[in-house]
Amino acid sequence: MLPEPSRGCPRTGVWLFDDLYQPDLGRTLDLSSAELRDQVVTSASPAVVAGGRSLTAARATGHAAEKGSSVTGFVVRRILSSLLVVVLTSMFVFVLFFKGMGDAPARNYCEQLKAGRCTPEKLATIKHQMGYDKSLVHNYAMWAKGIFVGRENVYMDGKLYDCPAPCLGLSITTGQPVWNDLEERYPATLTLAIGGSIMYLTLGVFLGALAALWRGSAADRFLVGGTLLVSAIPFYVICLLSWIYLSLQLQIFPNTGYYPITDDPLKTIEYMMLPWLVLGLTGCTGYARFTRGQMVETLHEDFIRTAQAKGVRTSKLLFKHALRAAIVPVITIFGLDFAFLLGGTIFIEQIFSINGIGYWGLRALTTPIDINVVSATVLIGAVLIVVANLLVDVFYAFLDPRVTVT
Repeated sequence: MLPEPSRGCPRTGVWLFDDLYQPDLGRTLDLSSAELRDQVVTSASPAVVAGGRSLTAARATGHAAEKGSSVTGFVVRRILSSLLVVVLTSMFVFVLFFKGMGDAPARNYCEQLKAGRCTPEKLATIKHQMGYDKSLVHNYAMWAKGIFVGRENVYMDGKLYDCPAPCLGLSITTGQPVWNDLEERYPATLTLAIGGSIMYLTLGVFLGALAALWRGSAADRFLVGGTLLVSAIPFYVICLLSWIYLSLQLQIFPNTGYYPITDDPLKTIEYMMLPWLVLGLTGCTGYARFTRGQMVETLHEDFIRTAQAKGVRTSKLLFKHALRAAIVPVITIFGLDFAFLLGGTIFIEQIFSINGIGYWGLRALTTPIDINVVSATVLIGAVLIVVANLLVDVFYAFLDPRVTVT
């Protein structure tokens, strides 16, 4: 307890303590700053206490407002930079596929006419209708404008078509707008990506947590060595062997492919279970090793040792406290990997006969090349990665309070 004040001002509540200094000991009393503050505040008048609390509340409000403004500015800057990346990516895709091939698409259309009808005059007409006599800037502006408002008089196979927004061109394989074909095939890729990502994230984090708990033991070496072995095998080899033995030979998963989830969800799970397991097995290896590294580092933190000293159960310590702190970097990697899956998985869709984005883009590479489909798959994949990177950057500050937003 503080000594009684010897003198002071009752009106202001400011008191002086002569006994805080002991001449015989030559030092101040052993009082912490927190204790001294509490005792002084207790002795102060109600007006001073209220003023101090108001000042503290004002400071807290100002700090919250400053933090909110900082987060808002960060989000705005990231959105603007992401839009710039998307625009630059669209320019690259346009130059790569539409100008990089020269007038080859026009010549292909001309050669598909009857013998003797592909005259220089006919070829020049086709080039004019396809815009090859216009500048690169004009063609890109018309192509980008079509994504938002559509395009008219799009040349294909000797005819002119209207392409409604969002216009990514017309497919020479189906004769339909590329966006319509995309809408038909994207549910298969989305179903594959969601199921597979859930499996490899759950399995990888669980195995990584167990390896961290058993670090240095034979089980730890077995788990880490097993993940390295699986990573060393090419992905398409695992897909092919799984299809041959688990589907054709052993008939454990006799039906593979995509069945619309809106028609029968149970049949969708039956058809997609083997592709999901393959994605889970091959994708969990990196997550297991990364989670183990993060967990081993987290288990040496002070708050973990404090929880151990308080007698917290091992399971609760591992999966509630340590994993909660170590999972944030894993989630950031998961966001980018999930975007890659949404862009299409060529091998798994081809082997298991899933008519998704990857299988669709692979078929577009056959002769004649369906250039609009190929460019659309590349552009959509790039946009998905940019959006995923933006979301990861924004949510990282909310997932990890240690991150400072600037």
